[in-house]
Amino acid sequence: MAKTVVAKYSIGGDHFEIFVDSDLAYEYITGKRTDAMSVLQVEEVFTNANKGEKPSQEKLKKIFATTDLPKIAEYILKHGNVPITTEQHRKLTEEKRKQIEQIIARNSIDPRTGAPHPIQRIENAMETAKVTIDPFKTANEQVDAVVKKINMLLPIKFATARMEVVIPAEYANRSYGMLKQYGLKSEEWQANGALKAVLEFPAGLQGEFFEKLNNFTKGSAQSRNLV
Repeated sequence: MAKTVVAKYSIGGDHFEIFVDSDLAYEYITGKRTDAMSVLQVEEVFTNANKGEKPSQEKLKKIFATTDLPKIAEYILKHGNVPITTEQHRKLTEEKRKQIEQIIARNSIDPRTGAPHPIQRIENAMETAKVTIDPFKTANEQVDAVVKKINMLLPIKFATARMEVVIPAEYANRSYGMLKQYGLKSEEWQANGALKAVLEFPAGLQGEFFEKLNNFTKGSAQSRNLV
């Protein structure tokens, strides 16, 4: 049986509320559901849902730049306060934590060594620094604050790897698709059939890239860092 709760969004002195199905709202904020309208129990926006008080069209236009209900519902669900159970809150917080760890690991390096930070090292630093995760903000919105908090424990530098690789002719064609996955910026096919390519990708992916490169070319590729 559906449980109806009130999702709320406030800005300045203005308040907006919508009636939503709690389970469907959780699916929406976790990305398992994409249609905001399917979450609504009542297709209206209120200033006070329990009293049935509604905002004017002018107020909606001023705050949301639209009077279109699907767009307003989407905004409230993404940026407002959606009541969820304790277990849902825990699961959502943990999902956001993992996403943040992956973003940092993928895009950064240790400036002391130039090597990527393993996920476990980032996780340990976040735990030691007692980082608080907001389950209602996106992972990208929280990365800067998390890095600032753990940077004293774990030096972090966001960087892009720029790499030149030369792949022998016998492995060039089979490796081409893999190279495209890592930001292929230019390619030059040599007279002997070898492929010289320049790639750009998040610095944290260097270990993963070299592992795949070696697998595709049986360790025969040549590479050099252009940064």
